[in-house]
Amino acid sequence: MRAPDPAPTLLNDRCPRCGGGFHCGAADAHCDCFDLQLSPALRERLAATYSSCLCLACLRELAAQEASAGTTPGRQ
Repeated sequence: MRAPDPAPTLLNDRCPRCGGGFHCGAADAHCDCFDLQLSPALRERLAATYSSCLCLACLRELAAQEASAGTTPGRQ
């Protein structure tokens, strides 16, 4: 017999980038992503690429990639 999922209501969303389950808390008044610093350019690219929310891990990874790309010598 399979054990029940420990918190099925907490993982009610699926990240369109990685496919992982997560809970978007935007409708609950606070989502973990509210605390992330995402540039307007990154927000625009995400909105153009994805039709739904990304998980916190993917958002952190994309923000870190953008930050490291912005500090590369010779880039403007």
